[in-house]
Amino acid sequence: MTVTTTAAVTAEKKSKYPKSIAFIVSNEFCERFSFYGMKTILVLYLTRRLGYDDDGATVLYHVFTSLVYFCPLFGAIIADSLLGRFKTILYLSIVYAIGSITLAVGAIPPLHLPASTMTVIGLMLISIGTGGIKPCVAAFGGDQFKIPEQAKMLATFFSLFYMSINAGSLISTTVTPILREDVHCFGEEDCFSLAFGVPGVLMITSIIIFIVGRSFYKIEKPTGNMFVEVSKCIGTAIVTKVKATSNTVKSHWLDYAESKYSPDLIDDVKSLMKILVLYIPLPFFWALQDQQGSRWTFQATRMNGEVGGLFTIKPDQMQVINPLLIILFIPLWDLFVYPMLSKIGIRRPLQKLTFGMILAGLAFSISGFVELKLESGYPILPRSGQTQIRIFNGLNCAYDFRTDLPDDKSFRVASMSLFERKIIQLDGTRTTFTVNGTTAGNCGDVQGTFRLEDAQATSYFLTQKLGKTQLISYVESPDKPKKGFPVIRVLLTSNNTREVTLKHLNRDIVRSFFSNSTEMKSLLVGEYAVYIDNVLVSGLTIEPGAAYTLVLQEQFNGSYTFQSHAIVPPNDVHILWQIPQYIIVTAGEIMFSVTGLEFSYTQAPESMKSVLQACWLLAVAFGNIIVVIVAEVNFFESQASEFFLFAGCMALNVLLFVWLASRYRYRQVQETDNSMVMSSGSTPMTTADGREANKTGIENYAYNTDM
Repeated sequence: MTVTTTAAVTAEKKSKYPKSIAFIVSNEFCERFSFYGMKTILVLYLTRRLGYDDDGATVLYHVFTSLVYFCPLFGAIIADSLLGRFKTILYLSIVYAIGSITLAVGAIPPLHLPASTMTVIGLMLISIGTGGIKPCVAAFGGDQFKIPEQAKMLATFFSLFYMSINAGSLISTTVTPILREDVHCFGEEDCFSLAFGVPGVLMITSIIIFIVGRSFYKIEKPTGNMFVEVSKCIGTAIVTKVKATSNTVKSHWLDYAESKYSPDLIDDVKSLMKILVLYIPLPFFWALQDQQGSRWTFQATRMNGEVGGLFTIKPDQMQVINPLLIILFIPLWDLFVYPMLSKIGIRRPLQKLTFGMILAGLAFSISGFVELKLESGYPILPRSGQTQIRIFNGLNCAYDFRTDLPDDKSFRVASMSLFERKIIQLDGTRTTFTVNGTTAGNCGDVQGTFRLEDAQATSYFLTQKLGKTQLISYVESPDKPKKGFPVIRVLLTSNNTREVTLKHLNRDIVRSFFSNSTEMKSLLVGEYAVYIDNVLVSGLTIEPGAAYTLVLQEQFNGSYTFQSHAIVPPNDVHILWQIPQYIIVTAGEIMFSVTGLEFSYTQAPESMKSVLQACWLLAVAFGNIIVVIVAEVNFFESQASEFFLFAGCMALNVLLFVWLASRYRYRQVQETDNSMVMSSGSTPMTTADGREANKTGIENYAYNTDM
């Protein structure tokens, strides 16, 4: 074991903290702000502005995330073999910034640009940029220090680096949803162009900061990439084994590469392969963990975020819980959780990894039960072979209707009220139905024949036009509003064309409707005043997730009768019910991510540490591909069933991991704190989402027992 000498300690006291670190840390803060700010609102942009359904948005989101974690492999190869870390960070940051600008400009409605195409191009450039610089920045910061003289300073750098990442993540995850929803631009209820633009500006700022610090940097030359060497060694072994004669037998298939590679490298690759076998089940954890930004965010859009009438928690803001809890939990885990787990026998890294997987599966089980509660309040939608009808009575008279519908031969609709039949079975031959409405008043009878639309909801408005009573039909939207905002349709009975205006009492939000239109428009949650031709008629409360039909009738004296109907009920499950699943999955992430990196780093041979980190990031990429496959196959119509599917698969995944872990034997490790902080040819430990593991020293492991 190497011991830090007194001379080294004295040298560290005399040396100055590198000035370049201020630029590197500031650069990282701006870059992480840009990335997390953009990623936080991405799925809502895809659904609310670009028209993707939840499955399509989930697929694109996780394809993007997968690319983000594939690209570090190529970024490390470019940095270590071709350009060096400084040029790699600079050039790929420019690519990143171009992607951010492309995404923000494509979101500006008046420009009428192909927003979907620009979004895909922007995300691709961002994934190349942020993924490419991911393995370089922390290592570039480590290059600024002299080891072992500045080992303690290096430790403080990683703490600062870790805090800059989490500060950027926390602030952007909180602020960007506010820019998205609370700022209104270009006549829209939201402002995605600004919400994407601010992260884009932060990315440009990060490049400027990085360039300004150029004169202070210590820049190392490329030394070659071990991942490439390992790949060549494995490839050579496979090719040689295939070509070998039956008389040539080696004790291990990697030994077939000994003609070109040293025994030491081959032995290190053998050790690497033993660890990679344990990596087989790891992607499934990331398949669950990374759905916080997709499926869990969509779940939040169907929940009520109102908090005591004081403020509203936005669906994408719930993602702030994860980085916030990570900052709070890491010291708690070291001080309390790990000692308590140790008392019940959970001490070894593979045991902690197993526990982290179990927690992720539990979190998804909880999210499934939350979804079941949400689904109990969802509107009933007609399926194939079914239809749905509504009749709104906008007249003073009650009407008795007779139809040829099997289950609705006759029914009464009072004045200003609603009749609805949510499920009408179609027998395959019935395509129309007849309606005959009579009244004892002086409103006039009505009759007609109307189509029965398969798998569609149709509404009818009983009104009078130029003294003639009639039923006006239009396609209804009985599902939860796709853009997440409450929606409203105004039906007005009047002999003249009138303008109905809804004005938000606390916000500068105005929506106008005309009496000859059945158009549906979105609103923000809150209290509204209803005006007709600038005359106040009534007040109206708009709740989250609801779809309203507002029925008004002009009386002979110029006054108006007013009635609102909630066609789709408001969200009644509070968004704070997501907190338990966020707490548990974050606890699982700490058990899994930090411990996994720690295990990989200590168990890998010295020359393989950077390769193991690249493989760890690839596990995240493959985890996101799992989500893409599940979303594309679309096993269930129920989101709750999909959550339970992931939880059940995680249980099977845990069993596989336990079996693999039981066959693994820990290797004895004797390394100093300094070597664990930064070793030659390797990068410091970084969690899968880019956060530093914040470990300046790691215990020495000498386990020879199972798990």
